Amino acid sequence: MYNDFAEIYDGFMDNVPYDAWCEQTIAILHTYGISSGIVTDLGCGTGAMTERMASKGYDMIGVDSSGEMLTEALRKRDLSGHDILYLCQDMRELELYGTCAAVISRCDSLNYITVYDDLVKVFRLVNNYLDPRGLFIFDMKSEFMYKNLLGDNTFSRSNEDAAYIWENNYDAERKLNEYELTMFIRTGELFKRAEEIHTQRAYTPDEIKRAASEAGLRWLGIWDADSEEDIAEDTARYLVVLQENGK
Repeated sequence: MYNDFAEIYDGFMDNVPYDAWCEQTIAILHTYGISSGIVTDLGCGTGAMTERMASKGYDMIGVDSSGEMLTEALRKRDLSGHDILYLCQDMRELELYGTCAAVISRCDSLNYITVYDDLVKVFRLVNNYLDPRGLFIFDMKSEFMYKNLLGDNTFSRSNEDAAYIWENNYDAERKLNEYELTMFIRTGELFKRAEEIHTQRAYTPDEIKRAASEAGLRWLGIWDADSEEDIAEDTARYLVVLQENGK
């Protein structure tokens, strides 16, 4: 869960293609006739995608388990004036007030579900809260990304207000990637030091498809999220589209 990192998260996410993801997501929604209505952003974080989807006319609900991330999202909502409902919930215990036209989850939030049975549980809950033939659109980092791009590598970045060191440790047998984050965050004239550990899991396309089937969702397809072409051995991020198929 994001705690201290939430405070500096947006400052270090300037390389994330949120605008492109938003356009990509909306294009899929339009393909299936969803041009308005309620859309739930699962694992919404600081509301980057939630705000963009709201600006396109969707009635947005943002769900995240980190109160610190939602605090940042609420600040954005105060600035934009968008009528967004934010809920502090673990996606494994998703509870909405009714159904929605679509559920989206971008920026690998579902990789944080490290137990296969929990992934099936999340999929079932999503299916339960989708309108008939509603869509579930999400992305996930691939095993290729963990093995070859993150692996046991260390990354670091800094700006005038903060710095971080991000160490990765990938267990290929368990398909688990552990992130160790060490942060230095400006507080007045001083910097506070904080640490967080995050764990993500790589799922194969077959595992994702099987989980969708067990949850009762209809499989519409999986693509390379960057190229929008068929997935390949070097696909770093999957884009998956599922559809409600009965409760």
